[in-house]
Amino acid sequence: MSINSKKPWSGRFKEQPHPIVETFTSSVHFDTRLYKYDIAGSIAHARMLARQGVLSRQESSKIIMGLNQVRDEIASGIFKPSPELEDIHMNIESRLIKKVGNVGKKLHTARSRNDQVCFDIKLYLRDEIINIQRLIRTLQRAIVTVCKRYKDAILPGYTHLQRAQPVLLSHHLLAYFEMLHRDWERFDSAYKAADIMPLGAGAIAGTSLPIDREYVAKLTGFRQITINSMDSVSDRDFALDFLYACAVLMMHISRLSEEFILWTTSEFNFAELPDSFATGSSMMPNKKNPDVLELIRGKSGRAYGNLLRLLTVMKGLPLTYNRDMQEDKEAIFDSSDTIKSSLEILAELFPRVKFDPNTMEKACNGFLTATDIAEYLVGKGIPFREAHSIAGSIVRYCIDKKKTLSDLSNDELKEFSELLDKGAIRMLSPHASVNIKTSAGGTSKKNVNKQILRAELILKHSKK
Repeated sequence: MSINSKKPWSGRFKEQPHPIVETFTSSVHFDTRLYKYDIAGSIAHARMLARQGVLSRQESSKIIMGLNQVRDEIASGIFKPSPELEDIHMNIESRLIKKVGNVGKKLHTARSRNDQVCFDIKLYLRDEIINIQRLIRTLQRAIVTVCKRYKDAILPGYTHLQRAQPVLLSHHLLAYFEMLHRDWERFDSAYKAADIMPLGAGAIAGTSLPIDREYVAKLTGFRQITINSMDSVSDRDFALDFLYACAVLMMHISRLSEEFILWTTSEFNFAELPDSFATGSSMMPNKKNPDVLELIRGKSGRAYGNLLRLLTVMKGLPLTYNRDMQEDKEAIFDSSDTIKSSLEILAELFPRVKFDPNTMEKACNGFLTATDIAEYLVGKGIPFREAHSIAGSIVRYCIDKKKTLSDLSNDELKEFSELLDKGAIRMLSPHASVNIKTSAGGTSKKNVNKQILRAELILKHSKK
């Protein structure tokens, strides 16, 4: 009899694992969250083994009954997985054997933890991706709601964090709708990568037993099975796809958070955060801090780190499974949790932000319509570089005279070009500047209304 009878692999060993080794190698403290997926896969595996005649119908039914009981015990807290059994997979099997006897030892037939853990993670990721995509759509709906509420509001668009040209606030916010839409599609691709069933690959080479992998895939909702058993147990590309999608999404919502942080400062004063989504200072009673947004901005580093973490783990691994790959789960779990909490916060915060259209419009005064002067001259036949120079000279004149473009008279404009008539004067207002940007994708009200309609169609389609 083996020294360490608790371990299913103990037959080959004379000594028990050192306590330090047991602690170091255990993953129960984080992989317990996979228990539902592990049991779902085990139930499908037991049904397949009975269908193939490897187990009897009675044996399969007894195992499935026991697995359902174990699932309920974990959910209710009656059964608490033990670190001594390394991971959630061995804990479930051990508990099953205690409940149904020796027949429980047959469950692991034609299966390895190598293909089992990969299977569990893929099941988990499919659910998590659906949840994340739902939250993305929720945030996008909040964006559209705010765009319609402030459909006429304008503010300066920025390049190099310097005021550039007037744009509609809705146009600015819809840029984030587009980013999030790409994120949604990126997660869709990650879902497809996870939707390939690895169970039945065994430890490395498959099995000599008459299993039916396609049947297991059908039972568990996978669209297809993996092709190569060695690739099946060593592949974590699907996890990297997920972590990459998480990293890019966090980058996008970090940028959005930074916009709100800037806009709600006294220096900008374009918007105000609701008190319920801000914090105060322990020393300065006047402060209202955007801590929630700062934390989202900061948590982007976690998502980046988790992607790099798994890339580093995988970069030097020979085929096939290596225990290094146990490090995939915490990275996946952390990124998923971070993404979901950040999206939930933003979706609740977004509709509660109060924008100040008057302050935003006043910030458009100055020289933000200088490009429109140049393009007006181009429309009169002047080469763009020459037109650009004329417009620049007008700006220089205004700076010297301490005027804005809208302060200029028609006579002053004509000193720079006879082609600058009353039509040029009319388009110097921020609203006029916005509405002449009629090129596809531009910031005119007509274009932005089209963008809103497109966004609403996307969201409507997502409800199906």
